[in-house]
Amino acid sequence: MQPDSGPDVGLSPRETAALLLDKIRQGNGYAGSRKRRFGRSASVTKVATLVLSAASTVILGLQNLDPWAGLALACVALVTLLGAVEPFFNWRSRSVLMEEAQYRFRRLADDLEYLVASTAADQLTFAQLDEIFGRYQAIWDDLSRSWLEHRREPAPSANS
Repeated sequence: MQPDSGPDVGLSPRETAALLLDKIRQGNGYAGSRKRRFGRSASVTKVATLVLSAASTVILGLQNLDPWAGLALACVALVTLLGAVEPFFNWRSRSVLMEEAQYRFRRLADDLEYLVASTAADQLTFAQLDEIFGRYQAIWDDLSRSWLEHRREPAPSANS
């Protein structure tokens, strides 16, 4: 953000507010698309694990048929693979992380819209917008820090 520098320099505070609101909405859109993607991935993994686990149990009950036993063993192997992949990617935690970011972006957009709507055009200052922009950057900083913390955590063992 630039300081109040006079009438013919840079954007007006209202134009700057509009630009900042667009950036906040872009951040919210990014978080929303990632939240949906991570949520779908978590759901697909859980459903696939459940279906394969159930199928392998039923198929193992049909021990007289060798092809079925082979299929059951393949299902058990896939369940083991999915059980190892899900904690590694941690889609559910990532989805929740993006949901929190979306909440914060929406709140910030509401605050900025209210500031612009409740302040006369000639009274809106860059100092007011600097505070909003600082909060915008804090959201990205917190999101990045949390993301890195999640990635640094060791994956839970298969036995826990």
